[in-house]
Amino acid sequence: MGYSKQQLLALLQELQIEFSQFEHPVVLTVEEQAKYVGNMEGGLSKNLFLKDKKDRFYIVSALANTKVDLKVLSQRLGLGKGGLRMAPEEALGEILQVPLGCVTPFALLNESARDVSVLLDQGFKSQDFCFFHPLSNDMSISLNARDLDKFLKSIGREPLYVDLEVNPTLGKDQPPDLATLVPSSTTVLPDHLEKPASLQVPTEGNHSSAASVKLKNTKEKPVNGTSSSSSFSNVGQFVEEILNKTSASLLSEITSETIKEHGEQLGGAVSDNIRKSLSSDLKNLAMIFKTTAYTEGFHAGTHLQPKRV
Repeated sequence: MGYSKQQLLALLQELQIEFSQFEHPVVLTVEEQAKYVGNMEGGLSKNLFLKDKKDRFYIVSALANTKVDLKVLSQRLGLGKGGLRMAPEEALGEILQVPLGCVTPFALLNESARDVSVLLDQGFKSQDFCFFHPLSNDMSISLNARDLDKFLKSIGREPLYVDLEVNPTLGKDQPPDLATLVPSSTTVLPDHLEKPASLQVPTEGNHSSAASVKLKNTKEKPVNGTSSSSSFSNVGQFVEEILNKTSASLLSEITSETIKEHGEQLGGAVSDNIRKSLSSDLKNLAMIFKTTAYTEGFHAGTHLQPKRV
């Protein structure tokens, strides 16, 4: 069972991410969504759910007016011209756990989407606000790129912004520039999911807008160089991660230059520098651990079966 709209909005508030919400009839395309929020300040987003020949899945989230050429994107990922296609409609439920028209980077909250790679349009950063669906296409919410980043980092994902309209020349001396964004894991799907979905968004694919917020299911495998949140389900591993970061920071601070500069005051200087450099990292670790505890409790509760007497 995936996260609901209500849970996401509540979690967004818990992360202290500012957003505005607008209820409207169910919409399946960006054009339909524009009828209700297109006259407001902010950019509309479209979201494509894609797969490659090795059953690796991708969400491409872009501004509505950004041109996304799947052949070019496929080559930039190192997959060849025909390496990307629209994912089967049934995979929305199996992997993202959202219905048609609700594809969003926020579906990465769900454990089943742990291996899905997400590519974000760098155009989002030029907008004061962008509109996304909160995992349900009967509402749109607006938030800025900084808060989208905050959400992704809170679930152990590093935001990956890409110029989706660039068409670089590739060759021996110019390898695919996005090859590192290809997921390291293949998602195994049932046989009945092999048929591609006939999506209702013209050529751009499965529309949606990303949405609300809160922290993701744990057991996150490393994707595109991001850290795994699975380690945070174990208190010992969580503490070990903090000690590793502290040790690395400490060693980087003690150099011959700092010893000469601070002399007897070296301890205090190093302490201050470590406090400054680690503050943000440790807050992120603590938030991930908090999220892990929440999501494991949530899933435990939803899977409890009543005892028969």
